[in-house]
Amino acid sequence: MEILNKKRVLVAMSGGVDSSVAAALLLEQGYEVEGVTMQIWPDIEDEEERQSVGCCSLSAVEDARMVARKLGIRYHVFNFKDVFHKSVIEPFIHEYINGRTPNPCILCNRVVKFEALLGRALALHFDYIATGHYGLIDKNDATGRYELRRSKTIEKDQTYALYNLTQHQLAHLLLPIGSLTKPEVREYAEKIGLPVFDKPDSQEICFVKDNDYGGFIEKSGVAIQKGNFVDLRGNVLGQHKGIVHYTIGQRKGLGMSFGEPRFVVDINAQTNEVVLGSNEDTKSVELIAGDLNFISVDGIK
Repeated sequence: MEILNKKRVLVAMSGGVDSSVAAALLLEQGYEVEGVTMQIWPDIEDEEERQSVGCCSLSAVEDARMVARKLGIRYHVFNFKDVFHKSVIEPFIHEYINGRTPNPCILCNRVVKFEALLGRALALHFDYIATGHYGLIDKNDATGRYELRRSKTIEKDQTYALYNLTQHQLAHLLLPIGSLTKPEVREYAEKIGLPVFDKPDSQEICFVKDNDYGGFIEKSGVAIQKGNFVDLRGNVLGQHKGIVHYTIGQRKGLGMSFGEPRFVVDINAQTNEVVLGSNEDTKSVELIAGDLNFISVDGIK
């Protein structure tokens, strides 16, 4: 095959099929490719848990290393445990104890993947990093700015998790699978013999076992206080086990039966109350947003 490009790319490999195919496609396109998995997991004594926790677990490293060997590329493991704990886990806990529901993957993308990893990659003379996210990056010739666009498959589109990328980061990022559907990714992986072609997608947060966010926060040493369920008028309906166990819009797992469906409408960290209402009460016609990034323009004046 004719070499079309000798640019160097460091591919963030989670051991899953998406990032594995991203690496394979870049090789096919003629890039000089190496793989890396970020060591972000905390010190876990239980061997079974160390093997199974999330996208950057020890088992994920083993799968990524196996794929790299199959592709014939060099493979690395970088230790980002400290920056991950400070920049992702600590804010995650802080948000929950203040009655909000964070998305740690967005923080991880911004601080770990596209700051720490990109910085390390550029220092090692790579031209780009690449990931297995479903999204597309275009450069607008009229404005000279990089723009983030939805992937071919709307069902798997992950641009929401990349919304805060800077122009510098977008300029050094490749998203090779953004023009493919998930079935096409798996079909390609099987065709070229990648051992992870049928590996299930990871749906859990990498550092939280069994999606038990409240349990994770309690184990971190934060004192969780029980409080009251109240209705929209402030009437006490029962007792909750701590606000970190709930999120707005939640219906199941409230721990009480009310005779009719009740949803979490609000969480008041100051009074330690969880407000319940009907499904209609969860709807709103306005919101307050911060930390905005418009990507295609510097901002709104």
